[in-house]
Amino acid sequence: MIRRFPRRDRGFWFGLAIEVLAPLLAAATRWRIEGGQHLPRRGGVLVASNHLSFADPIAVTLFTLAAGRVPRFFAKAELWDTPVVKRVMTSGGHIPVHRGRASALDAYRDGVASVRAGECVVVFPEGGFTERPDGWPSRGKTGLARMALTTGTPVVPLACWGTQELLPVGSRLPRVRRRPVLHLVAGPPVDLSDLVCERPTASQLREATERIMAAVTELLSHIRGQDPPAETEKA
Repeated sequence: MIRRFPRRDRGFWFGLAIEVLAPLLAAATRWRIEGGQHLPRRGGVLVASNHLSFADPIAVTLFTLAAGRVPRFFAKAELWDTPVVKRVMTSGGHIPVHRGRASALDAYRDGVASVRAGECVVVFPEGGFTERPDGWPSRGKTGLARMALTTGTPVVPLACWGTQELLPVGSRLPRVRRRPVLHLVAGPPVDLSDLVCERPTASQLREATERIMAAVTELLSHIRGQDPPAETEKA
């Protein structure tokens, strides 16, 4: 998997972080990856993933790299306050999100510019870790849908499972004794063609968001071998 990672457009520091972390993660965990063919090899694309752990960005990065794409993430602006992390985030072309409505608008515009420039942009539409103790996705926020509908960019759903065992929320150190299985599955782009427009309404944004979250939840159901609770469908 590591040999197939693209090296162009990673930036020096982001690329160095990948070269350091990828072998460590490969040694400490077991991987099951499906659906990489659904990620287009070129052109703007949005990847929508559920969010369980601080390990998710690393796992999703390796998934997208294995599929031939270099990911760009939205991330809290505070990460740019730490010198080493700042170099990684800046060289990787990631998008800082500051607190406040005006700053969120700036992040949205940066995301739109990235997909229009042909980048692969990863979004955790829940806006944070799932609020559900059973691990199923929470209600999605509409920012991702707005980017997708106003630009016509395809949205590829991605389900991630196992990262919560590797690095549970609140834990400072990964748990690698039992080599947890990291399972990532992508599906075909979500059909939003009937909703694409320059100025989507609130109802169109909510409908698009529900379709995206339903696709992610269905993939997670495949991984877990369980049907999600009924309330997650409109959570």
